[in-house]
Amino acid sequence: MGERTEHNGDQEHVAEPARPPLTAARAREMTTGLREAMDDVRRSVAVLAARVRDAHAARVWTPLGYDDWASFCDAEFGISRAQAYRLLDVARSLAAIHGAVTAGPGLSRTRDTDPGAAAALDYGLSQRALVAVSGRTGDVAELITRRLATLAHSGLTALDEPTVRAVVRQAVRDIRMAPPPPPSDPPADPTLAALRRTVDDLAASTHAIGELMLEVAPAYLSDTDAADVLALLCEEIGEPLEHGLAARRYAMSGDRRALHGTVL
Repeated sequence: MGERTEHNGDQEHVAEPARPPLTAARAREMTTGLREAMDDVRRSVAVLAARVRDAHAARVWTPLGYDDWASFCDAEFGISRAQAYRLLDVARSLAAIHGAVTAGPGLSRTRDTDPGAAAALDYGLSQRALVAVSGRTGDVAELITRRLATLAHSGLTALDEPTVRAVVRQAVRDIRMAPPPPPSDPPADPTLAALRRTVDDLAASTHAIGELMLEVAPAYLSDTDAADVLALLCEEIGEPLEHGLAARRYAMSGDRRALHGTVL
């Protein structure tokens, strides 16, 4: 038995046939192909999001005899309720972003293009990033609008597609990494004000932990699947698993209610 095990182990480490050395030209060709494939995926996500938005707005499930959007997606496409609503999150985020871009000064050319092509403008954003800011689309749109207006008025930078793409990606990154702002009106009671500051600080640190959790358990995973992935990490950092999952939900939604009953 031992000899067989040793033999099998040796078989697993048999060297593959040597491949000819890869030239720089061939490596560049392969890299270009990979980049084009990634771009195709991102454009497909944008087109899908636009069609999801239109279908949901038209309540396409009603004439087909389904009770709601989730049951329609389950029956027609075999996707879960969570996945169905993530598609709406992606669509909502892209719609807000595209609205901010097309409304910007000097960007009327985008409105003059084919609507389908305009909706599919590639901002280089992942589904995870779009889902993460879906609860703060107003903040994202406002930040994009302000930054594009500043650039347009400065006259220092042409608002071509690479510039717009860079502004959009940075705005999404900034909103995604920053916790939602605290209430604008501080309480008059000093004790209550101090307590609110403590809660705000706790929420900010929890948001950072949530981003860490998302690095390990991406947003497309359900809570149940994420728990399996995060159990060891939470144990290593001394964080209760329930708190880690709540922080993950908070980082995805930006809604402090995700922390009620656990962290807050």
